[in-house]
Amino acid sequence: MKLLRYGAPGQERPGLLDAQGNARDLSALLGDIDAATLSRESMAALRAIDPRQLPLVPTGARLGVPWKGVRKFIAVGLNYRAHAAEGGMPVPDEPVLFPKWTSCLGGADDDIVVPHDRCKLDWEVELGIVIGTTARDVPEERALEYVAGYCVSNDVSDRHFQFEGGGGQWGKGKGFDTFGPVGPWLVTSDEVPDPQKLDLWLKVNGETMQNSNTADMVFGCAHLVSHCSHFMTLEPGDLIITGTPQGVGLGMKPPRFLKVGDVITLGITGLGAQTQRVVARGAGAR
Repeated sequence: MKLLRYGAPGQERPGLLDAQGNARDLSALLGDIDAATLSRESMAALRAIDPRQLPLVPTGARLGVPWKGVRKFIAVGLNYRAHAAEGGMPVPDEPVLFPKWTSCLGGADDDIVVPHDRCKLDWEVELGIVIGTTARDVPEERALEYVAGYCVSNDVSDRHFQFEGGGGQWGKGKGFDTFGPVGPWLVTSDEVPDPQKLDLWLKVNGETMQNSNTADMVFGCAHLVSHCSHFMTLEPGDLIITGTPQGVGLGMKPPRFLKVGDVITLGITGLGAQTQRVVARGAGAR
């Protein structure tokens, strides 16, 4: 299934995508898509629904974060070898974890707002893992059993506060409002038999910047879920974004950063695509 939420920020309604790619309204059957919805039992009940019996979502409706109730937004750094190399950093011996604040979450096509005058705004297409079952100290060989599904994420980054002005604390450059576009859908794990065989790409103003495959991850999805679960209890709705491949603006010579008016498009095989516009503060972001 491909689950979604549509509507104005804070007023989203639940929906799903039918086999023809049409968004259908679930609100007559479901209050919202939240942590409880991600359980195996709830997912099984949703799969039994005939989408053709559901009303269509209005054309052009905004798509929000595909589920409600993200309590932890966990990011992984330097998880593609070529990306570590372009940044002049060693490939890590274990996953590098850092936080993104849940207040930065947004819909797949929401605007990205430049937060301050020194901002060095960069892009990072990433595969997101959505937890469906409480996970604590889980072994790697069983870790994917705890996953409800996957999504596209753009780990928008301010390199100034990540590396220069943040005292070495990456989270300071990663969590500004609008820096966490997610979606357009939550694609359930039964539709992603192998998360390590997904193409992912990103373009800026139509120019390809990133083009890779999740097979190039240093630490695969199962390892990441298991590893995180040994340092924190993963709860339904928690989101882990799994690192980005080479091709970020910071790695270019000279570095290239986003500016107001730029348009970013990105996507992952089977998980959909996003489009974001970079806007100035106070510019009336969508």
